[in-house]
Amino acid sequence: MPFAPQTEFRERAQRVGFEEKTPVVVRFPGGVRCSAQLKVISVTGGLLCLQRPVQPGAVGKLMFLTNKGCIAGDAQMLTPVAWDRQPFKFTTLQEEDHYRLQTVIKRQLSTARPKDEPRRSDNTDLERLRPW
Repeated sequence: MPFAPQTEFRERAQRVGFEEKTPVVVRFPGGVRCSAQLKVISVTGGLLCLQRPVQPGAVGKLMFLTNKGCIAGDAQMLTPVAWDRQPFKFTTLQEEDHYRLQTVIKRQLSTARPKDEPRRSDNTDLERLRPW
């Protein structure tokens, strides 16, 4: 049964970046495809590094490999944030892929930050580094 990510969340989904390069393929209707690198991922979407942006609103099948297996889902491309950076959101994701993605994100978060270290959501580091 497909998992359709909700459009309204009370809390922002956890996002992670991968240290290693993670290639992504997006296949659009009509046989058009593009290759990209995954920069950031969450269970709701992510950020791709592309050679050139894709038309915002285009929906295609997004696929990438993780250490837990292949993750594939339908994704809608959003408005680019830079010439080579474009966010996307998942429109549908099979339950197995959703579970795999959650597992990968949790594992990445646990290795990136020790469990006893609290996550800071305030701007103390930013304020500390400001020149004025």
